[in-house]
Amino acid sequence: MGAAGATGLVLGLLGALLCAGRGASGADPIVETSPNVTSGLDVVISCNLTEPQSPILGRMWKKGDKILTSDKEPSGYTFYNIGEVNGDSSGVYECVFEMSSPVSRTVYVTVKPHVTAYKKSEHGNEGDTGILICKCNSYPPVSQWTWYKIKDGANEPIVNGTEQFIIKSSGNKTELRIANLDIEKDPGEYLCNATNELGTDGAVVGLRVRSRLAALWPFLGIVAEVLVLVTIIFIYEKRRKPDEVLDDDDGGSAPLKSNAPNHKDKNVRQRNAN
Repeated sequence: MGAAGATGLVLGLLGALLCAGRGASGADPIVETSPNVTSGLDVVISCNLTEPQSPILGRMWKKGDKILTSDKEPSGYTFYNIGEVNGDSSGVYECVFEMSSPVSRTVYVTVKPHVTAYKKSEHGNEGDTGILICKCNSYPPVSQWTWYKIKDGANEPIVNGTEQFIIKSSGNKTELRIANLDIEKDPGEYLCNATNELGTDGAVVGLRVRSRLAALWPFLGIVAEVLVLVTIIFIYEKRRKPDEVLDDDDGGSAPLKSNAPNHKDKNVRQRNAN
């Protein structure tokens, strides 16, 4: 090997060492996080950043786009307390270290579905479309929604697209549409079930179907009240008018007083005087 070749080999080795050194200095910092959480009270989740590459200017905890806590402490250890692990508190938590190049890690708080009905009881008019809604605010998201009609204590599955049933589900919300409501067969209780990787939960929604004429009853009631009132007034007026006519006749036949002098009494007094 010539001198030129040896020199090139040495330079190549030096370049490789320099690149390795840069790669080591640019490696991601080590952040230890607490284990993922599935249940508990007063649960503490934490992050611990070791050997930061630049000074820590502050820390914060986030859940989605919401900032839960923040401070300007330079410590590499931060924690967040969860009062109770449930559907509302479940989700993806993120600890963020504010540095020249921010560093963040995630802690997952997961639970089985917590299903609630949008309304515990819905009502619709005969022939209209009834809409039943359930939602689930827990994490992880629902992987499957199922609807049932409860008959005689048994759950009968409702298949999407059969008869008059249409099911629309997206993430943590589901909607059952019942077209052309029948007052005989459609009223009752319906069950919505949600499933994710940790379990299943459900909620019951009641459905009442009113007759087509139900909306007219208030109007018909008002009309009936008006008719009764008019009838009472008519009967009262009819009974009162004959009495008034009789009173007018009696007043017309009464004798009139005369202011003319009584000549008969005057003649009697004259004979007595003679």
